[in-house]
Amino acid sequence: MILRAKNYLSSLQGKDSACFRGQERYQIYQQTIPWSAQSLKLVTNMTLSTGVDAPNFTLKTKNAEGLQDVELSSFKGEKNVVLLFFPFAFTGVCTEETCSIRDDLSAYEDLDAQVLGISVDSPFAQEAMALKEGLNFPLLSDFNKAVSMEYGVLYEDFIGFEGVSKRSAFVVSKDGKVSFSWSSDDPKQLPDFEAIKNALR
Repeated sequence: MILRAKNYLSSLQGKDSACFRGQERYQIYQQTIPWSAQSLKLVTNMTLSTGVDAPNFTLKTKNAEGLQDVELSSFKGEKNVVLLFFPFAFTGVCTEETCSIRDDLSAYEDLDAQVLGISVDSPFAQEAMALKEGLNFPLLSDFNKAVSMEYGVLYEDFIGFEGVSKRSAFVVSKDGKVSFSWSSDDPKQLPDFEAIKNALR
């Protein structure tokens, strides 16, 4: 079931103040940014389909040990990989999405999956978000936008910003094939987390 912002907030009452702060930012964000079809233009609508080989990539992440490279192919034969593309760090819906994964990470680990968040933010901005929200999975910087473009999930224009990742989710199986593919033209829509977990079973 897709977790909407309102329902998700209700389910978290009394559990986590970080996600509440994210929800508050979301409400302000939703009121002040004019989402419309005219303000969202995709570079390509050729999102990767299931059954194809997932394009390999190497992206940087930043943590207490410094900048590190993460290569998709390093998980081949070892772990399934969940790739979650999101538009911007520190925005409400993206905070909600990453907090949801944080709170349910053990379910993905039980399914032998590594979760990787990807956005075009710098790795330094991503680290700041990870520390603020207590995220427990890597955020990878597609600062040069090449991976988002290769996966077919890059906006040409996103409310005036050029080259922003579209909210999307992929599951890459241990054999390197895409076994789940989802992308939304609505940046406020969250992935169906249950469908992602079903694809991992």
